[in-house]
Amino acid sequence: MNQASTSTGIWKVIGASSVGTLIEWYDFYIFGSLATVIATQFFPNTNPTAALLSTLATFAAGFIVRPFGALVFGRLGDLIGRKYTFLLTLVLMGGSTFAIGLVPGYETIGFAAPIIVLLLRLLQGLALGGEYGGAATYVAEHAPPNRRGYFTSWIQTTATLGLFVSLGVILLTRHSLDPDPEESIRKFNEWGWRIPFLVSIVLVIVSIYIRMKMNESPLFAKLKEEGNLSTNPLKESFGHRTNLKMVLLALFGATMGQGVVWYTGQFYAQSFIENVCRIDFDQSRTIIIWAILFATPFFVVFGSWSDRVGRKWIMMAGMLIAIFSYRPIYKQFLLLSDVAALEKVTAPTITASNIKKTALSNGTDSLLTTTVHKTALNGIRYKSVVSDTLFSSGQEQTTATEIRYLEKKLDQSTYWKFVLLVFIQVLLVTMVYGPIAAFLVELFPTKIRYTSMSLPYHIGNGVFGGLTPFIATLLTTIYADKLVGLWYPIAIAAVCLVIGALYVSNRIDPNVND
Repeated sequence: MNQASTSTGIWKVIGASSVGTLIEWYDFYIFGSLATVIATQFFPNTNPTAALLSTLATFAAGFIVRPFGALVFGRLGDLIGRKYTFLLTLVLMGGSTFAIGLVPGYETIGFAAPIIVLLLRLLQGLALGGEYGGAATYVAEHAPPNRRGYFTSWIQTTATLGLFVSLGVILLTRHSLDPDPEESIRKFNEWGWRIPFLVSIVLVIVSIYIRMKMNESPLFAKLKEEGNLSTNPLKESFGHRTNLKMVLLALFGATMGQGVVWYTGQFYAQSFIENVCRIDFDQSRTIIIWAILFATPFFVVFGSWSDRVGRKWIMMAGMLIAIFSYRPIYKQFLLLSDVAALEKVTAPTITASNIKKTALSNGTDSLLTTTVHKTALNGIRYKSVVSDTLFSSGQEQTTATEIRYLEKKLDQSTYWKFVLLVFIQVLLVTMVYGPIAAFLVELFPTKIRYTSMSLPYHIGNGVFGGLTPFIATLLTTIYADKLVGLWYPIAIAAVCLVIGALYVSNRIDPNVND
């Protein structure tokens, strides 16, 4: 057996692959983690909702181009090798992320700012399209066939850990810019948000050094030595009916549903908690951090379990539970954070400092904004903002009032209930995502594996999954029902569940395509 397949060798392979992949996910996800801040930097601030949607659309654009990256870099990976291809994707991702941290804001260069950010985001998507397939293939081709689920599941943890690290760096940066908490937040929103983008270049350089010392995959090296490399990976992957059937089955029977479960359980959960439930910035992110921390070991649990019972039913079970649990979970988010009916009887003292009067553009009417901090009967502290529009018409004056409940700080009991609800969602992520690398690797022959597995993975995750936060948020702005956005991931997961249950094989001989 090849030395790299020994116990020591495989852990070196996993370590070297995981560090680089984790950093790429970190680079890719800090944009999404900072969506609300970036919206104020690169888009006009006249309409905050439109700015947020534009930011989420730019975030989603990086996902949409991932399949193209899969084709470009998958082909290179099958022609020149796994090692040098995902070394190239790492450089491309790191450079793009660093550059986003340098782009001037909308107030400085106008619409050129969001255009430049969009272009850099597209480069990130192309790079990630080539990274995952390379890392998963590389580890799988070093691992013993009967333990692929276990060893590749370590690569699966890097996507969630990348999000974990991005949230941690953001919070650390936000609280370290100034001793005064409010001043620190102000500085972060103005320029400190750039720091997480800029420091990523150091991580990338370290990862490049590690990857330069890696050897080529033994299975690819054997094919190269025997002269059996593919001459046209794209044609062999998608031009042959049998292989194309497997590509389509992988997409519609596995990765499509896995993608929406992944992005609902982590990204849409964070967006919903912050933008719909209006939970405080720090708490909305630490809730996700704790849930990820508790759930991440289950990637390895389910990956290892799939070596014994097969990949299919673990993934299908995750989708099934997601379909029936999402609406109850998100309904609990709303109920737990509802303070409208729980205000204490004794109202806080209102002084002149709490009231702001602003003339409206018509020159006659004005907006009277009263901001006070309150505590609900359930212990949640929040900011109540009452906006009264004062209409002037001769001697008559009427008032149209809007009340908003913002920056809610959950009491300890409610906070941990939120963590539990997110943990359940991330646990479902580990069920669908833990076994899928081994599942995809075993579907395709070694000589076209990089290309064949990368495309369905990145369409399923990049298009169907990556669009989840944008589509779900868009639906909630169109319809009054705050839970309406969940019908998108539920519908996609349901279609995938039916196709997967009927047509995906539960057990594929791990040696058949080697």
